[in-house]
Amino acid sequence: MKLRNIAIIAHVDHGKTTLVDKLLSQSGSFRENQRQEERAMDSNDLEKERGITILAKATSVEWKGTRINIVDTPGHADFGGEVERILNMVDGAVILVDASEGPMPQTKFVLGKALKVGLKPIVAINKIDRPDERHEEVLNEIFDLFANLDATDEQLDFPVLYGSGRGGWMATTPNGSREEGLEPLFDLILKHVPEPDTAGKDEPFKMIGTILEANPFLGRLITGRIQSGSIKPNQAVKVLHGDGTVLETGRISKILAFRGLERTPLEYAEAGDIVAIAGLQKGTVADTFCDPAVTEPLVAQPIDPPTVTMSFIVNDSPLAGTEGDKVTSRVIRDRLLKEAEGNVALKIEESEDKDSFYVSGRGELQLAVLIETMRREGFEIGISRPRVVMKKDEATGETLEPIEEVVIDVDEEHAGVVVQKMSERKAEMVELRPSGGGRQRLVFHAPTRGLIGYQSELLTDTRGTAIMNRLFHSYQPFKGELAGRNTGVLISNDAGESVAFAMFHLEDRGPMVIESGVKVYAGMIIGIHTRENDLEVNVLKGKKLTNMRASGKDEAIKLTPPIRMTLDRALSWIQDDELVEVTPKTIRLRKLYLDSNERKRFDKSRKVA
Repeated sequence: MKLRNIAIIAHVDHGKTTLVDKLLSQSGSFRENQRQEERAMDSNDLEKERGITILAKATSVEWKGTRINIVDTPGHADFGGEVERILNMVDGAVILVDASEGPMPQTKFVLGKALKVGLKPIVAINKIDRPDERHEEVLNEIFDLFANLDATDEQLDFPVLYGSGRGGWMATTPNGSREEGLEPLFDLILKHVPEPDTAGKDEPFKMIGTILEANPFLGRLITGRIQSGSIKPNQAVKVLHGDGTVLETGRISKILAFRGLERTPLEYAEAGDIVAIAGLQKGTVADTFCDPAVTEPLVAQPIDPPTVTMSFIVNDSPLAGTEGDKVTSRVIRDRLLKEAEGNVALKIEESEDKDSFYVSGRGELQLAVLIETMRREGFEIGISRPRVVMKKDEATGETLEPIEEVVIDVDEEHAGVVVQKMSERKAEMVELRPSGGGRQRLVFHAPTRGLIGYQSELLTDTRGTAIMNRLFHSYQPFKGELAGRNTGVLISNDAGESVAFAMFHLEDRGPMVIESGVKVYAGMIIGIHTRENDLEVNVLKGKKLTNMRASGKDEAIKLTPPIRMTLDRALSWIQDDELVEVTPKTIRLRKLYLDSNERKRFDKSRKVA
């Protein structure tokens, strides 16, 4: 059977996963009576909740006697480590662009990677049925983007389709027939995407690991594309690291290929096929899996460096171990190392005291997803404020910091406040232009550390109408100190359960972040102070009972609803001397030092430094 390998790439929320759903159903991959799940490729709970793709996944469809292997890739820059490796596994790409939003930062990121590895993309202008679609301007923007990314003449001669992934149709013109469904896209893939190069099928077996996952029955599964040679079950192979050292030797216990959403065992696979192999214990992403006779590893795509780091600390609060069952440094360490195996964009380092770990990644979102996954697995951990990863310029000795390209689409009336807030964060505006419908597109180059926690503030300033997209741009000289949070916190001075009566009388001190009847401990943050300093308060004090007023109930007290601290918001809000305590049931805020005397000593030492 003939073969095509393609990736579907796009900016986040431009419709990749929805389009894959329709490709599967229209190619006959689902039985007529089979229950179809929306966004079938987003199998992870967090992907469904956040509406984003986090993990790259493969599937395949058959069309006119040709098998098309399709890889659905993440759209967020935080998961870009996945995108880079996937593009080395395919021979073509369909790049989806929203007919209203046009090319966005992530479009630029994934397209740049695709052009760099020599792919000739097919452009699909999606969501053409939107009332604010502007397909002509969007097509011009796409062409300009190809030119700016140094596309070759062949790459600039890209075919274009218009359609709606949700509607399940594509056509060669914006007003084309919808009755053919996605047939024009299938036919264009067969015509435009080259067949995999099978010239090396008589050479020794070689394959680069691209996606790693753990299977409860088969153990470690490595997915990749066979570059040369062929494999069969029980065949002897070895794993080479990038520097040529042999990591392990072993035998392949099973070869699996994607058929629709199912995996099917194969007895034979050869150059050009995308397969998953089981049976090896150490080989991971970017390693070369090859015949024992091979001595030179294949060249793997370099991974962009991590820009944000957080400390994962063993939970030492008085409530530790009451809500989760995974609390020791050993199980936290094993879990983080397991995560780093499959996610090469993550870097894990152990601290000297062995009670905390430095976890570095591409951005806050990537690390927040890891934390959320771990808490659902039963872990209890303390998390520090995100910090950016600085570099030293070897030539000048100057400190360099990561700068991001930030694109904000906002209503014209709110543009002024956005420009003001971004300039406070040391951002430089590089472009301002109308983006249709009374909206403006603002482009900034901003330090990563200035953007930590800005998302929620942006939505407040623009009444929820602004859309912000970020992308790593470069390392540049340090931009100077930024203004920090200008309010202190209210700290519980004792352990027990919060009482409504006490909280009611503290409301003039500032808004609360907890409700009444919640377990608290000394050093736990229970509210936001209206002034700059931190204040210790008593939230356990009940109403004094006398024979005149015997009823000690608090029914009459009406408390102002507390500020809800989600994980993402809490991580961006805390200061350097505070932690987020994450458990399977609760997200609490606390001081790094629970004892007030230790806090005073820490503050003094910081002032001296």
